[in-house]
Amino acid sequence: MNVFIDNRSGVAIYDQIWTQIRDQIVSGALAEDEALPSIRSLAKDLKISVITTKRAYEELEREGLIYTVPAKGCFVAPLNKELLREDDLRKVEEHLSEAARLAKACSLSERETAEMLRLIWEEET
Repeated sequence: MNVFIDNRSGVAIYDQIWTQIRDQIVSGALAEDEALPSIRSLAKDLKISVITTKRAYEELEREGLIYTVPAKGCFVAPLNKELLREDDLRKVEEHLSEAARLAKACSLSERETAEMLRLIWEEET
């Protein structure tokens, strides 16, 4: 498992850890039931507080991405693909709502906004 901390990013350290581990789980880079580094060892490797690492692990567990076995450690949970899809759909809706708000503020029509999205979509694929 690879986790890198960027102190200049402006993103909270626990959030960087959470995001990177989540992405590795979702992508399959971390397999179901694979052991994660202990909270203490990850904190030591990253030269950060144990509390920060614990917070990231707690958030991952709250989201059902990892589970803890007492005296054994934390492991990657089986993925609930529908739950992850719903979460991603919610994020897309939030971003599109913000884009719609900005488009209206710039007096863009729905058609112009849809055309922008279509062009961006084509560039990304």
